[in-house]
Amino acid sequence: MTSADHRPAQDESPVTTDLMVGGMTCAACVGRVEKKLGRVEGVTATVNLATGRARISHPAAVTSQELISTVEKAGYTAELPPAAPENQEASGESPEAAAGESERFRLRITIMLSVPVLVLSMVPALQFDYWQWICFNLTTVVVLWSAWPFHERAVKGLRHGAATMDTLVSLGVVASFLWSGYALYFGGAGKPGMRMPFNLLPGAEAGTAHLYLEAAVSVPLFVLAGRYLEAKAKHGTGSALRALAELGAKDVELREDGDSRRVPISELRVGQEFVVRPGEKVATDGVVAEGSSALDLSLVTGESAPVEVGPGSAVVGAAVNAGGLLVVRATAVGADTQLARITRLVTDAQAGKARIQRLADSVAGVFVPAIIAVACTVLGFWLGAGADGESAVTAAVAVLVVACPCALGLATPTAFLAATGRGAQLGVLIRGPEALERLQRVDTVVFDKTGTLTTGHMTLLQTTVSAADQDAARVLRLAGAVEYGSEHPIGRAVVAAARRAADGAPLPPVTGFRAVAGSGVRGRVEGREVSVGRPRPDTVLPDTLRQALERAEAAAHTAVVVEEDGRPVAVLAVGDSLRPSSDQAVFQLQVLGIEPILVTGDSPAAAHAVAEQVGIDEVHAGITPEGKADIVAMLQADGRRVAVIGDGVNDAAALASADLGIAMGSGTDAAIGAADITLVREDMQAVVEAVRLTRRTLTTIRANLIWAFGYNVVTVPLAATGWLNPMFAAVAMSASSVLVVANSLRLRAFQAAPRDSGHTEGADDTRPRKESDDLSVSSAR
Repeated sequence: MTSADHRPAQDESPVTTDLMVGGMTCAACVGRVEKKLGRVEGVTATVNLATGRARISHPAAVTSQELISTVEKAGYTAELPPAAPENQEASGESPEAAAGESERFRLRITIMLSVPVLVLSMVPALQFDYWQWICFNLTTVVVLWSAWPFHERAVKGLRHGAATMDTLVSLGVVASFLWSGYALYFGGAGKPGMRMPFNLLPGAEAGTAHLYLEAAVSVPLFVLAGRYLEAKAKHGTGSALRALAELGAKDVELREDGDSRRVPISELRVGQEFVVRPGEKVATDGVVAEGSSALDLSLVTGESAPVEVGPGSAVVGAAVNAGGLLVVRATAVGADTQLARITRLVTDAQAGKARIQRLADSVAGVFVPAIIAVACTVLGFWLGAGADGESAVTAAVAVLVVACPCALGLATPTAFLAATGRGAQLGVLIRGPEALERLQRVDTVVFDKTGTLTTGHMTLLQTTVSAADQDAARVLRLAGAVEYGSEHPIGRAVVAAARRAADGAPLPPVTGFRAVAGSGVRGRVEGREVSVGRPRPDTVLPDTLRQALERAEAAAHTAVVVEEDGRPVAVLAVGDSLRPSSDQAVFQLQVLGIEPILVTGDSPAAAHAVAEQVGIDEVHAGITPEGKADIVAMLQADGRRVAVIGDGVNDAAALASADLGIAMGSGTDAAIGAADITLVREDMQAVVEAVRLTRRTLTTIRANLIWAFGYNVVTVPLAATGWLNPMFAAVAMSASSVLVVANSLRLRAFQAAPRDSGHTEGADDTRPRKESDDLSVSSAR
């Protein structure tokens, strides 16, 4: 989010500015702000009613102050968003909280003034002499004070040649009040002893003596109440984003020169070490310098299983320390942390606008003028048909009051707001509403292998010992000891497995260590000569080890032989292990009607081995980065909607050319930058959850739009034909917006599919694991 407050002489590249726009009440307001900003040369704007945020692309020569001035000329307020959440905390009460308190106060006073008017107007038995004058005085306060914001915004709109929801409310209130005033002063309704019957439906039996004070107070009352409930509901849709912003630690225990002191998080710098005690949050991204523990990442990535960390392990800010004492060296602070990037991505996504929302906003832009024209037509029709003035005014006021473009403007953005926030909680970062729309249409997913379906790290997958030596733990301990001095990835994988098998016990020392390039390592451990490396051509292996070597080679794993005093005693299969639930994720995508394809630059043997484990039939191996993009283009030429999932620089071209790009959060910046969706969690199950969340969101949006359009299709004709009392019209109008937002709020309760099962929406069966799947589990564990 960049704002340009200067005018460079040469740099004319477009920049993006976010503005917080105040005073918008319906989709017609959104259209007016976008149209006003769009008239500035080189400026395009997207305004979100649910968040009150305008995302503006403009030349660098156009300053943020000029943009603010343009919005204000349209009759609204605008300001730059606060730079950081902590600034809001430091300044005390936020503007949103202050505005909310003001609205609550206005609503309370309106209730106190309106209830006596409603009761006396609706219950004839309670009407006493001069009751109408007391009600008129109370109504005057409601019309002139409670409804003043509606009048003010309506006048501003008319001054700029535009009509909004406030215009309809203001006209309805003023018409009801003026008619009642006329009836009191000139129509005989002000006489002592006057009694006024009340009917659920408008009637013409009372003539000019009939008052519409209940309509004049009920419209502001119910609209204010509806908008208050709507604001609370919209606040709920953004709760996930606020929760993300609040996840970070507020202070940190720094360790300097052996001493510890607790300081605010803002004082932490890259390279400094800090202490994380059991139960505390990790203050920022870093690397463990001392200690070992298990970290709960569920708040950050949605991953429920704790992650074991030790010296050298990378940790992320806001993770909760569930075990021992840790000392962490900070590698990123402030806006550079993973939590800050997640929050920024979600904020950017919620500022976007979907194609279906643009259609609704376009309809709402002409809706209000059309309703005013309908109300005038209804008034003229009833008068021309010989009806009395009361019936004609009643029908016209009911049309003005019942019409509601608010629901149209809120139907889509509130659903996307709730969905993107819930997605972030589940470890799925969605770049914008357009990404959700495209994901819903995807029918083919192209997977990369290394770093996507697999972890991208070498691990010990299987340990096979000879029949003469059944102690696998002892053999692995010897192999780990001799590999300790090696920097080769295979050696590091063997050492890590040996440490796990030893359950924290130190590995024995090695003497006479030597490494032979392309062959392996050897050394003396506990009085034995131990070597770990490729099998020599003259090595004779027992049948058990020879078969293990053949299985490893068939699965495209790297196999090394452990020899003890020149005798082969074990075969260690090392390779890239599958990510958790990769096979189940592929199966569930197939159940959802999405075809998986594996495209990798790896060897055919390795590619087909992984494809067999996860259940993918179509495999393309040995493919260059350009070739990946070509395969995507071929699939698109066949009419398929293609999503690509990758993590490396070699995937960036395919990610960018696909209909939808999905990047692993642990991948390169190039891959993440080219993707539409980022998976923060190291689990392919997140892809399935993204698809399910998308389908649930679009179902919610369709329901919202059906209600928003259907409401007006039904209620406006009822009001025009005199079958809807203005008071009940106000209730219906307020309820429509609240119902739309409440329906969107249901997305906050979206739950991920159960782990290790094939359950998805519309499927209950599961795919049994193949025998080859067991290769992903080390026997040394």
